[in-house]
Amino acid sequence: MLQKITDTIETHKWLWYSILGALALVFAAWGAYGIVNLNFSTSSFAAEAGGQTISLDQAHNVWMRQQAQLQQQYGGNIPVSKQKSVQDQVLESLISDALMSEHTEKLGYRVSEPELVAAIRNEAAFQVAGRYSPEVAREALAENRLTEDQYEDQKRSELRRMQLLDGIATSDFVTPAEADRAQSLRDQEREVQYAILPAQSYKSDAPIEPAAIEAYYKAHHSDYLVPESVDLRYAQLTLAQVASTETISDADLRKAYDKEKSRFVEPERREASHILIPFGKDPAAALKQADKVLALAKSGQTFGALAKQYSQDPGSARNGGSLGWMDRGGFVAPFADALFNMKSIGDIVGPVKTQYGYHIIRLDGIQPGRTKTLSEARPELQAQLQQNQAKNRFGDIEDTLQSRLQDPGVTLASLAKEFNLTNGEVPQFLQGVGGPPLGAAKPLQSQLFGGNAVAADTIGGPVILDNDKMVIFEVAAHHPPHVKPLADVRDGIVAALQKQRESDAALAAANAARTQLASGTSFDQVAKGLKVTADPPKFVGRGDPSIPAEILSVAFDSAKPVHGPVYQAVTLQNGGAALIAITQIRSGKQTNKYLEQYLQQSQLQREGNADALGYIAELRATAKVRKNPDAFQ
Repeated sequence: MLQKITDTIETHKWLWYSILGALALVFAAWGAYGIVNLNFSTSSFAAEAGGQTISLDQAHNVWMRQQAQLQQQYGGNIPVSKQKSVQDQVLESLISDALMSEHTEKLGYRVSEPELVAAIRNEAAFQVAGRYSPEVAREALAENRLTEDQYEDQKRSELRRMQLLDGIATSDFVTPAEADRAQSLRDQEREVQYAILPAQSYKSDAPIEPAAIEAYYKAHHSDYLVPESVDLRYAQLTLAQVASTETISDADLRKAYDKEKSRFVEPERREASHILIPFGKDPAAALKQADKVLALAKSGQTFGALAKQYSQDPGSARNGGSLGWMDRGGFVAPFADALFNMKSIGDIVGPVKTQYGYHIIRLDGIQPGRTKTLSEARPELQAQLQQNQAKNRFGDIEDTLQSRLQDPGVTLASLAKEFNLTNGEVPQFLQGVGGPPLGAAKPLQSQLFGGNAVAADTIGGPVILDNDKMVIFEVAAHHPPHVKPLADVRDGIVAALQKQRESDAALAAANAARTQLASGTSFDQVAKGLKVTADPPKFVGRGDPSIPAEILSVAFDSAKPVHGPVYQAVTLQNGGAALIAITQIRSGKQTNKYLEQYLQQSQLQREGNADALGYIAELRATAKVRKNPDAFQ
């Protein structure tokens, strides 16, 4: 849950996620960069960083969450090297947090009470149906063994760190020259002519040698490895099954409706049409044009026809400017203010200025706001209350099942009958992969595979899957990991070797053709000699989907054709090869200005992210840190 709390930070999460991810890489191989002392005179702390201490409990709590994820990933058997690496990453992440918290405190960063309260109330993990719930917040903190005061302290530190990192990241800038250069490279086009040499044109009747088949088989053993697996019998209970048996009284429904009545308020909705005149290069001219269109609309000309003629909103213009029904939140503020201040259907106002340009707006319909009656809200409320009650009973059933598994003589069939479970089988449940209908069922993996696996003829579980399924199970048979016999995969190996041989021959022919092209023979003549056809040269952009990706990649990775065409040959992923000529380079058409703004913003974010990472790395490198080598023992 605490991981989820962290993961749901909404403000500037692109920066925070990037920094946390990159720090794991930076600090995993810290080596001699930081001032680190591993001589720990006490086991009271996992680490000391500057003037801050990291308790063993802190480190252990974070590691336990990481460990649970790794156990699912590795089927319960975490490699020792991976475990040590992640433990070090956990400790380094806590060290960087502690150093940043101390640093921001010294620099004078502060978080006001209203800011703290707003941040806590906006945590998605503390909300129900989009609203802050004190009960859910307390449960989440209790699950993570945190008091409210501890969480508030952590949140203050986190907000201070984000203030500093935000300031660093957002202070970066891109000069006009850098932006123009980046745009020029993105928009660059290259003139390309190519011919495809299909693999089938180079077929050979010569058999594939047995030694080659054997060598391929040995070199690709991992491709033919069948993981450890079990034949599994199980019995399942879903939360939906439990919920369907729950009875909700009318009094409980009325109480829930009165308590949550605000959930059932439907805001006023309006239907609108508009004509958009974007600013372009001359906002004054755009305003003049908008005034002209407004006058035409008010003179009685058909609004839909005017929209098709003048509007530059491609999504609505073709539909006569119609935007359909939306509440106020569906429109940008100036547009919404104008639309929802209109009194009568058919009214036309404008020009209304937004960031997109000038709008001529017509009101087409009004649906007043209203609150659903109890009768209307009943299905939703009943389902919610049934779900809530079912969650509590689900846990009780899990506890009872756990206890019953210890009773002598119980069988999977008897428990399924007693608790109304649904029986099923998975003929081959693979380690790391699972099997239908249970899917990967990662929480089940650790109980089926590894050193602590459930023994045969023993009922295992109950295991919770996807938070809404509970299964008990028994292993009917166990199959160790093995490599498929050569006889089972021989045909596939022969086909792969034949395809490789054909592609190699096609590439050799393409490379020989490059020599002909370099000597002055025309591309069309060379293609004719290869018995293939080539389309005329054409300019393509970096993301052009009209030609194979391998050809496009080679075309833009090749040197510029300064002193004549550049000729290349490449093997194609699906077999065969291609002969390529890159003949010219030119600046492409200017990208949509909104896309350019987005790309420039992305560039700024990347560079700001790098600056923030550098700041943290420098702080870590110059800090005095003591790490307890036995912190995770």
